[in-house]
Amino acid sequence: MAQFQEDYGQYNQSYSQDFYQTNYAMPEGEGAPNPGVPAQQQQQPWGGGVSANQAYYPPPPGYDNQAYAQQQDYMEPSGGHQMGVEPPPGSMGQMDSTQGYGGGGGEYGGNFEDEPPLLEELGINFELIKQKVLSVLNPFQQTAPEILNDTDLAGPLIFGLLFGIILLVSGKVHFGYIYGVGLMGCIAMYIVLNLMSAARVSVGCVVSVLGYCLLPMVLLSSFSIVVHLQGVLGSVLSLVIIVWCSYSASKLFVSVLSMNEQQLLVAYPCALLYGVFALLVVF
Repeated sequence: MAQFQEDYGQYNQSYSQDFYQTNYAMPEGEGAPNPGVPAQQQQQPWGGGVSANQAYYPPPPGYDNQAYAQQQDYMEPSGGHQMGVEPPPGSMGQMDSTQGYGGGGGEYGGNFEDEPPLLEELGINFELIKQKVLSVLNPFQQTAPEILNDTDLAGPLIFGLLFGIILLVSGKVHFGYIYGVGLMGCIAMYIVLNLMSAARVSVGCVVSVLGYCLLPMVLLSSFSIVVHLQGVLGSVLSLVIIVWCSYSASKLFVSVLSMNEQQLLVAYPCALLYGVFALLVVF
């Protein structure tokens, strides 16, 4: 044991002499007192008997030294409170209005009363949707061209989904056929209309018109739940619905493109498209 203590003492002495030997001296002027900050809060080296919670940190640029020194009385460098030091009454949980999320001058501040409605930001206008639905249900009424310039896709998506759900209720799973045929039909009609008209039509306008004119086909699929359509009655009803859909779509297209003399030419490809949807309902 005595030999072990002697070896350990020699090792400890050698370790203290060889480890971290330096001749560094602090330059003159460094560590000088900071004006405006109490002497007990001046920055001191970590090894000078001052704990990390009591060390002084220089204030950020533009920050008042006196206010920062008062904050350091109860705040530790990491943002927490010192042990045994209580913050000022009413300061817990508060945030500076110039830096907080809800402050008037903060980075994320703002008046929510000036924000537009969510449906307006999404481009959903129920008044225009209502007018388009009425134009499809009553194709003989006059439709304003500015209504058709709004390429609303909410209606077509809802009608397509509703069409598939009603067919599902009757035991037919045709969601893939509905959206596949609808996509191919929209592309074909876009090409045909741009070839027939001097005015350009957008893809959104084609999808919106064909989707809204699917509404009579949704009514036919609802009727197929209670009535068997594979007969004379079903054939007559399907033919009437096809004419209804194609006439409504062609009337809306010629209103936008000013092609009143070519409505029958526009109605023919529309009838082919809605005829495929009618086959999905009947069979």
